[in-house]
Amino acid sequence: MNTRANRTRWALLVAGGALLTAVTIGASAPAFAAPAAPVPAAGAANGISHTAVALLPPLDPAAIQKVLDQHPTPDVTGALVRVSGSAGSFQGASGTGDLATGQAVDPNGRFRIGSISKVFTTAVVLQLAGERRLDLDGTVQQYLPGVLPKKFPLVTVGELLNHTSGLPTGSEEMWGDGSTAWFEAHRLDSWTPEQVVATLKGQPTDSQPGTAQQVPTMNFDPGTAQQYNGMNTFLAGMVIERVTGHSFAHEVRDRIIRPLGLHQTSVPDADNPALPHPSSHAYLTVTDPDGTTHQADVTEQSPWPWAEGGLISSASDLDRFFSALFQGRLLPASVQENLFTVPDVPNFHNNDCGKGPSSRACMSMGLERIEQGGLVAWGKTGSRPGYTSGVFATRDLSRKVVYSVNPTGLAGAETPYASRLLVTSFGLTR
Repeated sequence: MNTRANRTRWALLVAGGALLTAVTIGASAPAFAAPAAPVPAAGAANGISHTAVALLPPLDPAAIQKVLDQHPTPDVTGALVRVSGSAGSFQGASGTGDLATGQAVDPNGRFRIGSISKVFTTAVVLQLAGERRLDLDGTVQQYLPGVLPKKFPLVTVGELLNHTSGLPTGSEEMWGDGSTAWFEAHRLDSWTPEQVVATLKGQPTDSQPGTAQQVPTMNFDPGTAQQYNGMNTFLAGMVIERVTGHSFAHEVRDRIIRPLGLHQTSVPDADNPALPHPSSHAYLTVTDPDGTTHQADVTEQSPWPWAEGGLISSASDLDRFFSALFQGRLLPASVQENLFTVPDVPNFHNNDCGKGPSSRACMSMGLERIEQGGLVAWGKTGSRPGYTSGVFATRDLSRKVVYSVNPTGLAGAETPYASRLLVTSFGLTR
C-alpha cells in the first residue's frame, strides 16, 4: 500500500472512523446496513419501543461467549462485551490483558474510546443549544471568527455535528507514515486543537517556517452531502470553549460525568498519557529493521484527539451514558430529536454509509443509524491504536451493546471479529 493510502487508513483509525465497517460481517454479508433511502425523523419513543421489541431476537449468551473465545490471535489480543437492557444482559471477556503477567482482560476496566468521544461533545453542544446559549444554525465564522479560511463558505454548528459541513480534513502531517513503528516512536506526541484546525489554512502543526502548504478546498457546499470528518468535532469542541468560557474538559465533567456518576470516564489532558485501571494493555505488532517483529505496549499514549477522540471510559459508564442520553435525561425536548434525525442528503465518499452513487447519509448529530431486517440501532464506534470499541442500542433501550477489542495493527484486521461480536450480541447470528 502506498504512503498516501497508509496515511488515509491511519487517519481513519486514529479518528475512530471505522463506523459502519465495524458493524458488518465482512464485505459480502452485512448484518447491519446503512439505510438505502432517506431516514425521516424518528417517531415517539413508545411507538419505536413496540417495533423494536417485536423485532429484537432473543439474547444468546452462549453464542456471544463462543465469539469471544475465538481470541486472542495475532490480530487481536483481547476483547470484552457488555449487553444490557430490558431484553436481557450478558458480560464477558476473552484474551490476555497483560502479556507480561498473563492477566486476563478485565471487563470492568477502562479503555480509550476514540470517536465515541464525539457523542459526549455533541451532547454538550446540544445542551448549550437547548439553553439558548448557542444556535445550531449559527455559523463557525460567528463563534470562531478568523479560524476558518476567508474563502470558505459559512458553515453552521449543526453541520459540524451531522458531518454535512463539507470541510476538508486538514493536514496529514500528524499521521506520520501510517506504520505501527511510527506510532510506537511518536505515541506521546501531541497537538493542540488550534494546531489541528490551523491545518485548514495550510499551516503546519510543527509551526516550522517554510513548510506551509496550500489551503485545502471544500469537499462540497455545506449542507448538501455528508462526509464523516473528525475536523468537525475539533471545531465543535472549540465552539464549546468559546461559548462557555470554560475548558472542554470542564464542561464534559460538569454536564455529563459528574451528574451521571461516570466514575471511570475522563477527559485527560493532552500531556497525560496514562490509562488508569485498563481493561487491557494495548499492543501493536511492530516490524523491526531486520524484518523481525516485537509487541509494543502503547497503552500510554497522548490523548491529543481531545473532543474528537481523546476520552477514556468503561463499558458500564458508556452503558449509563447512552441510557441517559436516549431517555432524554441530558437534553431538553427541543433538541433531543436531533440525535435521531439523519439529514436527507447524499453520502459523499464515505463507505460507512454504503457505497455507490445512490448511497445516502446515515449519521445524525452525534450518532450512526444502522438497520437490518427492520431492527434499527443507534450508536457510535471509536478507535485509537490498540483499542477499537463501539456502543449501539435500540432506541427503546431493550438492548444495549458495548464492546472493546484490542487490535495489534492499524489496517482493520480486527473488523470482522468486532462485527461478529456486535451482531451476535444483538442476536443476529447466521
